[in-house]
Amino acid sequence: MKRLIHEDLLSTQEYERQREAFRSRIIELKRKRRISVGPLITVVFENRETLLFQVQEMIRVERIVDQGKVQDELDVYNELLPGPDELSATLLIEITEESKMKEWLDRFMGLDRGQTLAITANGEQVFAEFEGGHSHETKISAVHFVRFRPTTAMKEAFADLRKPVTIGVNHGGYREDVPVPGSMREEWLSDLSA
Repeated sequence: MKRLIHEDLLSTQEYERQREAFRSRIIELKRKRRISVGPLITVVFENRETLLFQVQEMIRVERIVDQGKVQDELDVYNELLPGPDELSATLLIEITEESKMKEWLDRFMGLDRGQTLAITANGEQVFAEFEGGHSHETKISAVHFVRFRPTTAMKEAFADLRKPVTIGVNHGGYREDVPVPGSMREEWLSDLSA
């Protein structure tokens, strides 16, 4: 997937003029790229458009005008772009009950190590590779960045809606497995061919 560069960005003034339309388009796009894996985990598959929106929003919110700092934002988000033959996603641990937060975060410790999040298709599984630095021995972040590298046979299954494809989490007593809808599979195929 082509990296984001300065020329992809709208000026602050132009972004403000186009923001509502841009935001609406990204909300609709993310709807097709978001999947709840049980009640506490959401996975949002990223692409160039979703990450461009995040860069524009960061520049807007933090009022970044220095070109070096703009480049820093581009560099951070470019690291999240899917590479060749891979899917890239943001995993969110969404615990809304304050009384259950510590209990569940403790149970999710180690989620980012080992074979805990997987896509299953055509009898094969591919496990998420978590970006490091989002947890340590006593604390886990609620946001993680992950990559999947599906096999050729799995990609063929994504394209054949008669074949089941699931995404699941199995860690710390949290075991959820959900079917991946056709609209998301189309998005995956688009990312994998970019």
